[in-house]
Parts: sequence; C-alpha cells; structure tokens
Amino acid sequence: MLVSFFSILGFTSPALPSAETIEHLTVHAAERGGVTALATLHLAAPPRVVQEVLTDYEHWPDLFTVSMRMARIERHPGRIVTDIYVQHGFLSGERRLLCENRELPGGGLSTTLLGGDFKHYVRTWKVAADGSGGATKAEFRLEVEVDTWAPDWLVATMLKRELESHFRLLKTKTEQLAGLKGGG
Repeated sequence: MLVSFFSILGFTSPALPSAETIEHLTVHAAERGGVTALATLHLAAPPRVVQEVLTDYEHWPDLFTVSMRMARIERHPGRIVTDIYVQHGFLSGERRLLCENRELPGGGLSTTLLGGDFKHYVRTWKVAADGSGGATKAEFRLEVEVDTWAPDWLVATMLKRELESHFRLLKTKTEQLAGLKGGG
C-alpha cells in the first residue's frame, strides 16, 4: 500500500477511480518544502480487508502503476521495516525508500522514513467502519520530500495523479479480496 512519490516523476497517465471512492483529495506544496496529500476514501470492503491489503507488504508493488520492487521486508515485534526501490521515468536509476511501518491500534498503518533518497516521508492510513454495515472509511495523509531537482508544484501535480491511480487499485484489490461484485 505504499504511496508512490516516485511515479510522480514517471508522468504516468492513470485511470481515475470512481467518484464514490474518493470523498476528498488535496495535494499541495508544503510551506516547509515537499508535498502534503490528504484524502478520505469510502471503500466497499470491510475494515479488516482494507487493513489486510495495507499490511500485505509483499504485494505493495501491485497497488501502484510505477515500476517498484520490494528489496527487503524485516518483521520485528510491533513494526515492519520495508526497503523499496522505485524506477523513475526521467531520473537515472532507482530511488530507495527505507521505512518503518506500524499498525495503528484502531485500524490503519503509520509509515515513517528510516533512510534512502528522501528528505522527509511520513504516511498515515486510518481505517474504520463507515457506519453503513461492512464498508470502510479510510483517511490518508502523506508528507513527502524527495531529493530531486523537480519543483514542489510539479511533484504535487504528479502525486495527485498517482494517488488517484493508487486509490483505484486499492479499491479493486479490497473488493476482490472481499468477494464483492465489481472488484475485477
């Protein structure tokens, strides 16, 4: 479920998620530098299924349209360390994102930067039942600053496109896992 800053630089043209999935999405350059993204999603699958997809570290690359490889996953009590490499569209080589991931007590996932090619990276997913009987309300926050020459306004524009694609893939994956119609 890693949100991919890297595909920002790949200039992908992802399909948009359905309107009922995203209630709110804003992506903007942050005053301190970097980019902040906030989103609220409604997913038809129950929170336990959404949590399962968000913590299926081996299959995170399936949730993105960018070329990504999981180099290493280390499981420790209370935390998972992920070491991911993503291929940029117009930057040479791969960019490394080494993070610590912790499941949140009420449902969700908190991810913080440990190292790699970033100046700053904090991502939080909060998931809970939406009150409709089996669906999920997911709140997403990402603060990211990568060591790149690209201006923050361009990063924000491309990140918004990537997040729309990521949310569409997350919706599809959670519906498939829950056995819901339309999840294919």
